[in-house]
Amino acid sequence: MFLHLDTTELSCALAIIAAFGFLFGAVLDAILRESGFGPTGNTLLFIAGFFIAVLVANRHGIALNDLRLATACGLGGAFALTGAVALLKAGLARL
Repeated sequence: MFLHLDTTELSCALAIIAAFGFLFGAVLDAILRESGFGPTGNTLLFIAGFFIAVLVANRHGIALNDLRLATACGLGGAFALTGAVALLKAGLARL
């Protein structure tokens, strides 16, 4: 999906995802507090998870032509990555 976008569309997509990522990162920082990674860290994890999920879905042959499906896939991957890393951090803190 992202490989077929021109520079303008890709930069707009990145800006929108970064804006939503910062919003969710700030909310997750308020929820997770010391278990989180701060607003910026949560935002970076969110953006990375979004793009990784979409790229993995494309790699496995899932056509994300519908924007709703692509958004759902990206958000699922973003929250999955953030949750997995937060669980890993909490597990390591208990050692």
